Amino acid sequence: MKQGHAGQAIPHDSAIRHVSGTARYVDDIPLPLNTLHAMVGTSTCAAGHITQLDLSAVKSSAGVKAVLTLDDVTGHKDIGPVFPGDPLLSTGEILFYGQPIFVVAADTYQNARRAARKAKIEYTPQTPLLDVKQALHQQRFVRPTHIFGQGNAQAAIQAAPIQLHGEQYIGGQEHFYLEGQVSLALPTEEGVMVYSSTQHPSELQKLVAEVLHLPIHAVTVEMRRMGGGFGGKETQAAQWACLAALLALKTQQAVKLRLPRADDMSLTGKRHPFWNQYTLGCDEEGKILGAMIQVVGECGYSPDLSDAIVDRAMFHSDNAYYLPNAHIVGQRCFTNTVSHTAFRGFGGPQGMMIIEQAMDDIARRVGKDPLDIRKLNLYQEQQTTPYGQTIEYFVLPSIIEQLEYSSDYWQRREGIKLFNQTASHVKKGLALTPVKFGISFTAQHLNQAGALIHIYTDGSIHLNHGGTEMGQGLNIKVAQVVATEFGVDIERVLISATRTDKVPNTSPTAASSGTDLNGKAAQQAAQILKARIAECIATEYQVPVESVEFVNNQVRYLGGALSFAEVANLAYLHRVSLSSTGYYKTPLIHYDRKAGKGRPFFYYAMGAAVSEVQIDTLTGEYKVLRVDILHDVGTSLNPAVDQGQIEGGFIQGMGWLTTEELMWNQEGRLLSTSPATYKIPAISDTPPVFNVALLKDHPNGVATIYHSKAVGEPPFMLAISVWSALRDAISSLSHYKMSPRLDTPATPERVLRAVLESRAHNP
Repeated sequence: MKQGHAGQAIPHDSAIRHVSGTARYVDDIPLPLNTLHAMVGTSTCAAGHITQLDLSAVKSSAGVKAVLTLDDVTGHKDIGPVFPGDPLLSTGEILFYGQPIFVVAADTYQNARRAARKAKIEYTPQTPLLDVKQALHQQRFVRPTHIFGQGNAQAAIQAAPIQLHGEQYIGGQEHFYLEGQVSLALPTEEGVMVYSSTQHPSELQKLVAEVLHLPIHAVTVEMRRMGGGFGGKETQAAQWACLAALLALKTQQAVKLRLPRADDMSLTGKRHPFWNQYTLGCDEEGKILGAMIQVVGECGYSPDLSDAIVDRAMFHSDNAYYLPNAHIVGQRCFTNTVSHTAFRGFGGPQGMMIIEQAMDDIARRVGKDPLDIRKLNLYQEQQTTPYGQTIEYFVLPSIIEQLEYSSDYWQRREGIKLFNQTASHVKKGLALTPVKFGISFTAQHLNQAGALIHIYTDGSIHLNHGGTEMGQGLNIKVAQVVATEFGVDIERVLISATRTDKVPNTSPTAASSGTDLNGKAAQQAAQILKARIAECIATEYQVPVESVEFVNNQVRYLGGALSFAEVANLAYLHRVSLSSTGYYKTPLIHYDRKAGKGRPFFYYAMGAAVSEVQIDTLTGEYKVLRVDILHDVGTSLNPAVDQGQIEGGFIQGMGWLTTEELMWNQEGRLLSTSPATYKIPAISDTPPVFNVALLKDHPNGVATIYHSKAVGEPPFMLAISVWSALRDAISSLSHYKMSPRLDTPATPERVLRAVLESRAHNP
């Protein structure tokens, strides 16, 4: 195997640039002469109407070259990605605190910021709707209710020996990408060139074209790399690119729009907060007989991607457990906050939380260890989900069995029980939770990808594909696919920036499908070129085409061999095209929304984690002491990158469930707008014992690229084990009889409140 082929643990292609500071992001692009800087003017109320808008002081401010409102837009004024509801600038109605009302361009960044603050705006304010329960009561929805299920849940629950009910509030999460929202637009002879930190260049291209009233081909979008995205740049990079492009065409000068961090956090959507409830019936052993689950997404002021996000929460409300009789309801509620959007897991984590709470609640009710209840309710092969998909290649039983042994789960469980009996105010908790996460976009048309490969006469290879690199290692994995197909070293393969004029009509890099889709597309392009070259060799040397093989930087054939560079030059001299596109669309997937049945996912990625925590019952403070993870990535394309994704995803998930708290005041203004008021995990929060392993000898059962599995989102949900372990520690105060209510994020304050409630039930 040559250097850099699929399956090898090699560094990220930009690793050295990242750590040396030489990786170029949009904000690092050298600016053309006379580039202008843009800034938005925003609302200071969360709901109401503008009664007076005086921008005269803005226009006369130092350095100002242009000021635009929605009335100056000649094309589309709404940039909703799927459904309408996202005005580019305020229509006069205010929908959330901080909504952009106008945009100004000035000669410097500082002058643009100063000018934007000089607007005189008066409002007729209204009482903002900020509570998701109130929104549900008022039936204020951004999209209609969706329901699916199987069997007769209500009858099964009524007939069950044990009935349980539970609810939870799941807080949102700030993406906190290191690189904020930024776009640079340059007017061209035909239209506009846009550099944007975006996960979806093709959608951004389309929206810019519609806003400017131009054909799509007049707009080109380029994206070399992002400094993080996590879903926050799937749809919500578009607004800033559209505004920069508008100003660029208006002024015929380059325009850069970079949001200050506090504005970025205030003006862009978060992970959806959810309010979830379950009612279930189980037998005396703890096996679920029927379940009714409602997941209520707090969507903010517009649909954005909320329809699909709440759908995925519904699809994952069973997680790894068979619900023979199930009734699943998903609600999409309006609130006067920024429109919440995609975030790693795309609603799946919020959906999984309710069934994982139910597992713990059942265990306390029937007096068993929660792991026994989880294993009792695990899916078995060929059972069906509430949405009708058949379970195949279900490796979770093997994962859990291996993890029980490698983590010493049962020995540690006994040790923790003894510790909790004798310790005065410090208690420990332990939990093992599984993940079954569906891989595919739930919108079927997005499951497609394209790639472009050029081979030059010196044997060097140029690769371009529709995916975007945001630090996750997509480019190196796709390059490894191409190197493997051609049998050459990875150094021969260069991936260029994602551009809409190279691979058109691409899907967003999201849903953990970047490598699955773009890797397959690149493989097809490579195989087309290999077939052309093999035919050329067969003709030139009068050998069977079947004898031609690409290996060890050579092309070998019956009786001879040429270097890859020699073959490239030979093909050129024989007028063989050395450029090809590749295309891939995911097979088998379908979903009938009206019937609530189908196969929305090509396959499931799976894993499990054991977390041990320690809490101080006097203060609510806690520590994560140890984490053991075993995760299924099929046949790994790059074990080093995959392990990094698992570690990073887990820590980010742990932050969502513990420290990352979004705070709005009664006026609807976001208060947590900086690292001082919004606490992501620090290095000191990393578990001192952190064991991560990849499941071995389990290639993906379906035909993905080299039988690998997606790894971007599934590890995020392994962090549910931390939350469950915190509940376990609190439950020890009641001798494991009570299952405490612990909304997220489980801050020390919430942990202490749960401790006090547990003690009140066990004086």
